[in-house]
Amino acid sequence: MSLTEVPRWELFPRRTIHLDFHTSPDIPDVGADFDADAFARTFSDAHVDSVTVFAKCHHGRLYFDTDRPERHPGLDRGLDLMGQEIEALHGAGIRAPIYVSVQCDEYAADLHQDWVALTPDLVQVRHPMTDAYHAGWQTLDMSSPYQEFVTGQIEEILERYGPVDGMFLDMCGDQPSSSRWAMAGMKREGLDPARPDDRDRYARLVAHRYMERYSTMIAPALHPGSSMAVWFNSRPKAGLTTEAKYLRHIEVESLPTGGWGYNYLPYVGRLVKSFGRPMLSQTGRFHRSWGDMASLKPEAALRYECGQILMHGLSLGVGDLLPPNAVPHPAAYQRIGTVYRYIEACEPYVAGGSTMAEIALVVDAGLGDAPGPAVIGAMRVLQQLRQQFDVIPLDAPLSSYPLVVIPDSTPIGADLASRLRDHVGHGGSVVLSAAAAAASPEGTELLRALGWEIVGTAPFSTTFLRLSPSPWLTPPVPADVRIHGESLLLEGTGPSETLVELVFPYFERAYDHFSGHSYTPPQKPSGRGAVVQNGRVIVFAVPLLAGVAEEGNDQYRQLIGECLHRLLPAPLLRTGGPVHLETSVVETGRGIAVHLLSFVPARLARDLDLVYDPFPLVDVEVALRLEAPPARVTLQPKGEELTFSFVGGYASARVTVLDGHAMLVFER
Repeated sequence: MSLTEVPRWELFPRRTIHLDFHTSPDIPDVGADFDADAFARTFSDAHVDSVTVFAKCHHGRLYFDTDRPERHPGLDRGLDLMGQEIEALHGAGIRAPIYVSVQCDEYAADLHQDWVALTPDLVQVRHPMTDAYHAGWQTLDMSSPYQEFVTGQIEEILERYGPVDGMFLDMCGDQPSSSRWAMAGMKREGLDPARPDDRDRYARLVAHRYMERYSTMIAPALHPGSSMAVWFNSRPKAGLTTEAKYLRHIEVESLPTGGWGYNYLPYVGRLVKSFGRPMLSQTGRFHRSWGDMASLKPEAALRYECGQILMHGLSLGVGDLLPPNAVPHPAAYQRIGTVYRYIEACEPYVAGGSTMAEIALVVDAGLGDAPGPAVIGAMRVLQQLRQQFDVIPLDAPLSSYPLVVIPDSTPIGADLASRLRDHVGHGGSVVLSAAAAAASPEGTELLRALGWEIVGTAPFSTTFLRLSPSPWLTPPVPADVRIHGESLLLEGTGPSETLVELVFPYFERAYDHFSGHSYTPPQKPSGRGAVVQNGRVIVFAVPLLAGVAEEGNDQYRQLIGECLHRLLPAPLLRTGGPVHLETSVVETGRGIAVHLLSFVPARLARDLDLVYDPFPLVDVEVALRLEAPPARVTLQPKGEELTFSFVGGYASARVTVLDGHAMLVFER
């Protein structure tokens, strides 16, 4: 990017940096080596188009030109660090949204101890929750006068630096408090401070009120035509249903080795797509998480994480930490730049595109960012089977999906039950967990309408699936495969087919009554179906999806794959390759791109899944269902044209990918 380019504010940024700068007031000479030209060139050379810069950190210190006493004492009075950062970045055609820490503010907490949130035991809330003799951020109560204190800081930032490119307000979670401010506020709202659910309700009310306040305040100060506005970080994505009205875009914080793990983004990235906002996901350059400044993650891991973000249709973000002297770490930007240069080369083939999906995985967004084993298992097995799917909330439309999956933890109310009946009535297919149906009268009635009655629960904690002999299962599998958890007993109320029988053990295992090392062996069929089918509906009477997440048994995956094949015999995408291969299909104006992402996170440290190398794909067949033959097929971003065939409605080519990611582009 040229240093004289003008940012195109109407375009959502694609390759961003979140530049952490939580700097203790005990550190002197802050920004002492700042060089505006070198600062901007670092990001320009690394193919970055947006950098979030700090106005205020968790220490409560300010880094801009202000007379407020909380200005960082180690920042030279002649240095407007944030202002010069913004000016330098703008000169390089790079956006510079502004960061403000909200509920973490050590300066304000030390000055006004009565502003700190309190537990019901009247202990100050800290992050993490530690005693007074361990380092931890004091957490402020936004129902106290502290909210006006923050408001004054934001007002000054907007006045001095507007129009702004956007604002990132951090640490904005619902914070229950038993402070005198919160207790008085709860009583004004008719809530009972002694009730935990009322304290939670008031915390959310306070958050929503200041979110609305700050959104309204910041909107007029945004750069005209800006595609970004304000983001309130640290809030569960479950709240987006009600909070989307405060937002112009959505951000997903996901540092896999920082506590989020490698399952988080594939779930949340799909879920937030349903809200129809531009999306940005953020990993980090750190080996672990925020604050791990003296480390770099392997380039392969950064490439994998950025490839995952790209394939799910989100803009990229990488978290970094600016040293106190305000000189970016050259090694970090050499690594980030290598990955971002590659991502930039990929962008033309997916720009303006939309991911294609045939399966809807319906989830209860209220479960938050950790939806439980049934959802994680469903997501994982659909990925492994190369099925193209969306994760959608309970009230999302179903009509565009040929197949709908309802896992154990999805509540079936009257509305969803009605829409599922309509979906089947109009030729759609459903995979339904009997446990989800059993959890509500509406679900039970839906199951009855689809052809089954729940007549009880298996009296054993471990049961078995009789998978052989099953002519529709290939290759052959053991005669009986164990599954752990509650199994329901189904009875057909109409025509249905038992695909897999439920088998009971000889007896329930107990301390004084057991057989063998693990579980009592199977005895005979129960006469009940573990997996049953009626037309376009397949029901799991056993916790099969949760079993994928908790056990990873290959036979579970094989069984689910055969069930999906029965309902969706001609899927959008068919590929060979290893089971870990991740795919997505993106439709653009120029054609359809198939992402192929091949890395294997492994538990190579005490509590971390790490990625050191890509896993090569060698001569793997990829077949995409199309209405007509493509004009040509290329492997991008290398630009290699491939030989392909078009048979039975599928365009097929063979690919070799050695560096972990590529896109097979079927051009119109």
